[in-house]
Amino acid sequence: MMLLLWTLSLLLGAAVGREVCYDRLGCFTDDAPWAGIVERPLKILPWSPADINTRFLLYTNENQNNYQRVTADTSSIRSSNFNTNRKTRFIIHGFIDKGEENWLSDMCKNMFKVESVNCVCVDWKGGSRTGYTQASQNTRVVGAEIAYFVDVLKNQLGYSPSNVHLIGHSLGSHIAGEAGRRTNGAIGRITGLDPAEPCFEGAPELIRLDPSDAQFVDVIHTDAAPIVPNLGFGMSQPSGHLDFFPNGGVEMPGCQKNILSQIVDIDGIWEGTRDFAACNHLRSYKYYSDSILNPTGFAGFSCSSYSVFSANKCFPCAHGGCPQMGHYADRFSGKTNGVYQRFYLNTGDKSNFARWRYQVSVTLSGQKVTGHILVSLFGNGGNSKQYEIFKGSLQPGTVLINEVDSDVDVGDLQKVKFIWYNNVINPTLPQVGASRITVKRNDGRVFNFCSQGTVREDVLLTLTPC
Repeated sequence: MMLLLWTLSLLLGAAVGREVCYDRLGCFTDDAPWAGIVERPLKILPWSPADINTRFLLYTNENQNNYQRVTADTSSIRSSNFNTNRKTRFIIHGFIDKGEENWLSDMCKNMFKVESVNCVCVDWKGGSRTGYTQASQNTRVVGAEIAYFVDVLKNQLGYSPSNVHLIGHSLGSHIAGEAGRRTNGAIGRITGLDPAEPCFEGAPELIRLDPSDAQFVDVIHTDAAPIVPNLGFGMSQPSGHLDFFPNGGVEMPGCQKNILSQIVDIDGIWEGTRDFAACNHLRSYKYYSDSILNPTGFAGFSCSSYSVFSANKCFPCAHGGCPQMGHYADRFSGKTNGVYQRFYLNTGDKSNFARWRYQVSVTLSGQKVTGHILVSLFGNGGNSKQYEIFKGSLQPGTVLINEVDSDVDVGDLQKVKFIWYNNVINPTLPQVGASRITVKRNDGRVFNFCSQGTVREDVLLTLTPC
């Protein structure tokens, strides 16, 4: 009899699902799709708001180095440096992280260099430092806390949610999505920095970041390999209006270093081991932080795939221009023309990660040899390094075309330099030149340079406008 009762109560419990309710935030259930679905089979409820202890740490242009702790309460906000005439950007960390981690306040500091802003670092370490499955459920409570804060700003201070921007890393992306869902998509913008894959990829839109969560949603994917077997922590699934896949979105340059090179000092050990274990995953917030100071350094090209982009088939920018990955994505005129618009670009392997892409066409002159062609660009914005355009058989009259990612924005081009080498001992000392070099910028502007000369191996040839 007891066994029957026990079985019945278990079945009824499974059917009905459990629920917990909290006065400010409402109720949370373990019904599908929140739990008990393929992507999240375990029936787990989020922890209580008291246990998670979500904290709002406010930095402004007036207090850039020391945060003021504010709560979702009018008097707390009014007695802080919060300024209702400014945009408010919330930065939300992910799994195992904490709101006092340097990268959040460093991102605020970069913002203060370019704008006046309320920069709020959201700390939920009370809910992030546990098993992943539990942490992924705790995101719901943190999202509800942020939504409540935004509602207080709106209803009691007359502050428009369209001036709010949520920037979430990893699980923080889905926290931002939940806050957006709870405010009925009224929030101005959400940026997802490598949204977490486990428990979210392929799950219903209700429980993960998606384009309906804000007026504009942009996403940076840096660790999109599958969690099994590749240990990719990020989603490969597009989840915004604009989805950026830098370097293809799977393997980031500079992330293959050995662990010792990452650990410089005792403070660097935590950062170093993090960088080693989750280097690709952490790149997303590093790119975003660099993008704040480089308004043109992260142009994303509309393309069907990274391999097509790498084959130089997606240049220059389309008629409406290219969106900038990161801070300035909202300046793109076509930002909400569709959802899941995919963009590709390359970055550097260390900070500064910004790159500027150019298409270089070289018309060869001189003798026929085999070798390498390198070109450097000189402009009113600066000078680039030498970039290899081609290696192989060099035949006069041939036009060689390649695209390069310069670490300098050269601006308007003034001259180019050409050099070739082949490391072959040739007693005839052959000479090769470029009768014409055409450089196209990503905005479609074209610069032409000419020369009558030819040069021996390893000798620079300067071409001037023609």
